Amino acid sequence: MFTGLIQDVGEIAALDRHGEDVRLRVKTFNLPLAEINLGDSIAINGVCLTVSQKTSDSFWADVSIETMQCTTFSQRVVADKVNLEKSLTLSSAIGGHLVSGHVDGVARVLSIKDDGCSKRITMHSPNQLMKYIAKKGSICIDGISLTVNEVDHQNFQVNIVPHTMQATTMASYVVGREVNLEVDMIARYVERLLLVTDSPANSVSNITPEFLAKHGFFNSK
Repeated sequence: MFTGLIQDVGEIAALDRHGEDVRLRVKTFNLPLAEINLGDSIAINGVCLTVSQKTSDSFWADVSIETMQCTTFSQRVVADKVNLEKSLTLSSAIGGHLVSGHVDGVARVLSIKDDGCSKRITMHSPNQLMKYIAKKGSICIDGISLTVNEVDHQNFQVNIVPHTMQATTMASYVVGREVNLEVDMIARYVERLLLVTDSPANSVSNITPEFLAKHGFFNSK
């Protein structure tokens, strides 16, 4: 689990292909690798991967064929910059929103425009994910927790403040770039709950006036 606040911008140092899988080595600059153990999770551009080996300034992770197909990793090359965040602990502050590191799809940058001292970026989302994207809701782009400013058909907008531009890979974004997209997990669970509630097997509720009275909600007499 992550929070979408980027802790370091690393650099891809190697991409070793083994069949259709890839072994990735990432060089770090500010990530506290001394606090990270083998087997720990690190989000790389929003993708949760497991540390399989490390040195004082880099770590390795294996990228499966499924991850290669569902994310932008197939487009990454040596020397590319990537957003890094180590996994949360129970004592970690959640400054962004809860992020699983399981990418839902790939979005595409449509436009980048100045908006005061910030940048307003319009992105095109896969159609099946738009129902999860709401104005003023949370979204994760390449591992970055952001607030959705506008939603229109298959597009949405985010506003990027100068600090985020400087502390992430977003300064390198250009029109046409594809990015990893993870929708707010709360939206996914709400949909699942509604589907279960609407199914015939769950059409009869166990919540009765007697049940509510027994648990102190009101007096049934």
